[in-house]
Amino acid sequence: MGVIVYTTPTCPFCKMAMNYLRENGIDFVEKDVSIDREAAKEMIEKSGQMGVPVIDINGKIIVGFVPEEIEKAVRESKK
Repeated sequence: MGVIVYTTPTCPFCKMAMNYLRENGIDFVEKDVSIDREAAKEMIEKSGQMGVPVIDINGKIIVGFVPEEIEKAVRESKK
């Protein structure tokens, strides 16, 4: 399963999302869009959003920290 979390260092919801993933044993790659222009471009192309966090779980895009959506996307990606 591929999980990418697009973040910025000052985003409290990004920290909450990453903590949630860690607590649930879900590996992810963090991309800091404040310093990585390519990641920022990628995030905007995927989500149409400039706000973070944006979470990509096997192509399912979740904007913001929504535990129920994360759980659902993880469940579906394991099928």
